[in-house]
Amino acid sequence: MIFLADRAAVDDAALLIAEHGGAAAFEAASRANRSRAVGNVVHFCRWRQIERLIDLLATDYACGTVH
Repeated sequence: MIFLADRAAVDDAALLIAEHGGAAAFEAASRANRSRAVGNVVHFCRWRQIERLIDLLATDYACGTVH
């Protein structure tokens, strides 16, 4: 499962999907790598979580508990 700190992460994921389509997760990973390169661990973790969210949204099956 993924952790989302706020609604802005979902908005950023949706924006990346709209702008980059199938390459949205790659773009999020690129942003995470740039953040890590400059030593910004907070943004690195944030973009990695957004990358995971994009991958989760791209699946056709439910994960976790289904009620």
